[in-house]
Amino acid sequence: MSAIPIRDRRAERREATRAEILEAAWELMREHGVAGLSLRDLGQKVGMRAQSLYSYFDSKDAIYDALFAHGFSEYLERRKKVPCTGDPRADFRVACRMFLDFCLEDEARYQLLFQRTIPGFEPSPGSYEPSVEGLEITRRMLADAGGDDPADLDLFTAITTGLIDQQISNDPGGDRWYRLLDDALDMFFVHLDARKRSASR
Repeated sequence: MSAIPIRDRRAERREATRAEILEAAWELMREHGVAGLSLRDLGQKVGMRAQSLYSYFDSKDAIYDALFAHGFSEYLERRKKVPCTGDPRADFRVACRMFLDFCLEDEARYQLLFQRTIPGFEPSPGSYEPSVEGLEITRRMLADAGGDDPADLDLFTAITTGLIDQQISNDPGGDRWYRLLDDALDMFFVHLDARKRSASR
């Protein structure tokens, strides 16, 4: 007979409490901004003293680190579900639209993952790994679409985050800059094609 695995109920309760703390932290950051997260407010929201949070996270930065890992893991999961049709540029456009959707649906998450809004915070190597994997997927897709120079990735990220920042700052909840994505990608691809023609002369 195979042994019946014994549940570690204490570990399960601990993980459930950690998840509750992280969800409460997201809610507070959406209300007060990423840098406005207060351990006192967080403790009150989950029904414990601020000092008790240290039983689950070593520091405030450890909470940010766990949120960073959670956010990028969610992005990577969605990124990997983007269908591939075999048309590199069409697929790249779909992936770009998904990226904008992901960033704009949660401003606090966008700030934590893609902007340096917390002085001194650096994600741990383990938490940063999904970010590196996601960027590598984008780099490969861009190369397939004709952007194989490292500077192409820099320009692309500047274009997309520029649209996102403008949308959040100047038309929150609207689509004034969101709807410009296809036009921006058209210009980007014209730039790539022109460089390729110039290099072949």
